[in-house]
Amino acid sequence: MASKRFDSGGARHALEALGDANRRAIVEILSSGALPVREIADRLPISRPAVSRHLRLLKEAGLVGDHPDGTRRVYELRAEGVEAIRQYFREVWGDAITRFRLAVENTEER
Repeated sequence: MASKRFDSGGARHALEALGDANRRAIVEILSSGALPVREIADRLPISRPAVSRHLRLLKEAGLVGDHPDGTRRVYELRAEGVEAIRQYFREVWGDAITRFRLAVENTEER
């Protein structure tokens, strides 16, 4: 099955991380560019420590990376993590569309 191939590449872990609305919001915020924790937290209805915990989980899932900038850490989306999810959906939906098309083509009209 196609989805199992991506589990080892991190897509499953990344998708699980995106199961939380706050983490999805963080990914959406970072889609426009790198930001420090404080600026991310300013855009969300949760505390800065909570944002840091969500960022840690997103980092563990391979979706975000960080780098130091003076005394703060700046977070950004990781292209590899985002691409793993894209590839996962391409495979899953590509297989589903192919099966659906075959089913339709092999179904007689009544």
